[in-house]
Amino acid sequence: MNKQQIRDLCEELYRTVPGNVLRETDPIDPQYVGTALFDAPLVGFGAADDALFARFKAPEVIGPWHMSPEEWLTGAKAIASLFFPMSEAVLESNRRAEGQPSKLWTYARIEGQAFINAYTKALRERLCEEGGDACAPCIDPRFQQLSAGKGIEGYPGINEKTYGSRWSERHAVYVCGLGTFGLSKGLITARGVAGRFTSVIVTLPLEADGRPYTDVYEYCTRCGACIRRCPADAIDLETGKDHSKCGQFQKRSAVIHHPRYGCGLCQTKVPCERGIPKKTPGM
Repeated sequence: MNKQQIRDLCEELYRTVPGNVLRETDPIDPQYVGTALFDAPLVGFGAADDALFARFKAPEVIGPWHMSPEEWLTGAKAIASLFFPMSEAVLESNRRAEGQPSKLWTYARIEGQAFINAYTKALRERLCEEGGDACAPCIDPRFQQLSAGKGIEGYPGINEKTYGSRWSERHAVYVCGLGTFGLSKGLITARGVAGRFTSVIVTLPLEADGRPYTDVYEYCTRCGACIRRCPADAIDLETGKDHSKCGQFQKRSAVIHHPRYGCGLCQTKVPCERGIPKKTPGM
């Protein structure tokens, strides 16, 4: 398969894999039946041997526990990274929210992630059927997270402020040319910062798309809107995002919204919500 065929496949699966549109059989508020959670994904491609993957193992970036594409899949040649923008219905509901996420946003976080996992599984299987091999880290049993003092195999918890995982979808998005980080540590893409990610590592010899940026925070204007929206006081203009504060808020959210959780207030009602914000002269 070539890149255009994979993009076409991604569009096809977006339409055919169930779960993106909330159903009567879902344990949800009936008013949201028929609501789509995500728009069609953006798709970008990167090289499995990109030097950035070695850089990600540095303690000041992600950490030595982060696995390279070759460690995930022997013979890896390329990565297909996908960004699913939140639908307008989900965005509008969270724009109105203050202090806690909207109910619809929590559906997008939990039911939405279940859809993305099912989508990723279908994409990996179809790519394997077309030849070669494929691995999807987010649904691979080797995937582990290190957070709030909780360690992963081979790397015990360091401290309450250490967060990381075996594979970072956001960093894969950056490698594949789809976007750069913002102050809130979200990824700002051509369709904005509000959304979810997935990726598939393949042995197909696909050419990387290249990156239309050179700086990790190039698309962020540092306007401070996400700081004002954050109910956990977890974002600072100088030090960026405090993951431990955000994590503690998410724990409280899980109690309030059980069996769901979420937030995303820093991703809505901000200039980068739906696209790359324009920088004013001198920025």
